[in-house]
Amino acid sequence: MGNRYSCLAALVGLSLLAGCAWSPQAQEEAHAKLATTAQLDAHFTQLEAAVDGQCGGQQERYAQQQQRLDGVDADIREVGSLLRGLRADLAQAKREPETVIKDCAVDSDIGNKELLGRSEWIGLPSIGTYLQARIDSGADTSSLSAREITPFERDGDNWVKFKLALEADDTVVDAVRDKWIEAPIERRVRVLQSNGEASRPVISLLMTLGPIREQVEFTLSDRRQLSYPVLLGRRFMMDIAVIDVAERYLHPRPEFPEGAPASEASADEARDIDSAETPDQG
Repeated sequence: MGNRYSCLAALVGLSLLAGCAWSPQAQEEAHAKLATTAQLDAHFTQLEAAVDGQCGGQQERYAQQQQRLDGVDADIREVGSLLRGLRADLAQAKREPETVIKDCAVDSDIGNKELLGRSEWIGLPSIGTYLQARIDSGADTSSLSAREITPFERDGDNWVKFKLALEADDTVVDAVRDKWIEAPIERRVRVLQSNGEASRPVISLLMTLGPIREQVEFTLSDRRQLSYPVLLGRRFMMDIAVIDVAERYLHPRPEFPEGAPASEASADEARDIDSAETPDQG
C-alpha cells in the first residue's frame, strides 16, 4: 500500500512541476484522467489476486507433479528389487545341480529275529538229511515234498508214513532218499485245487536253519513239479525270522554223518535257479 501512495505522490509532484506550462484547461483534463485512491486500491487488489491465483495454481501443479514423481520412484525401486531377485534365480539355475547322497540308516535291529534269505538250507534231524527250502511269507503253512503218503492208526492215534518226493538232482543225504518216514498226524488242511478240493495231512518235525531249532508243522504234498522240496511259510517265520529277498543262503548247510560236508554246499547253491513257483495253498 505504501508503494501505491509513493507512485501517486510522484505523479502529483510531476504535475505540480509542470503546472507552470499547463493551461488551466489542460490541468483540469489531467486531473480528470488521474485515478482516484479507491480505483488504485481496487486495481492493485486485482493484480494481487491474479498473481496469487497464478502462484497458487503453480504450487498445486508442483505438488501433484512431486506426488507423481514419488510414485514413479517407488515403482522403479520395486522393479529393481524384482530384477535383483530374477538375477539371483538365474544364477542359481545356472549352477551345477548338487548331488546329495544321503546315508540311509539301515535299521539292523530286528530284535531276537533271525534274518533269512529267500532260499536257505534246512536240516531235519529226525529224518537225517538237509534239503533246500524256499522262504515264502505268502504261504500260510510250510510244506514238505512227499510221495506214497499212507495214513494208518497206531495206539488209537492217526499216523502217516511217506517217502521224500525228490528229483534226481535234488540235494539230499542219499541214505534217506527212499527211506520210509513215520509221524503222527497233527491235523488236516483242505486245499482248493484245479481238479477240486483235497485234504492234506499236517505233521510236526524238528527243523534247524542256522541258529534256529524249532518244531515246524509241514503239510505233505508232492512238490516235484516245483523248484524246492521244502517251502517255509509265515507260520514258521512268525516272531522268529524276517526275510531279505535280495539274499540267498545266509546260513550254512547243516551237516549229517552220512551227508556231504557243508563246505561243498556252494556247488549246489550255484545250480540253484530261482524259478517261479505257483503259490502254495498251505
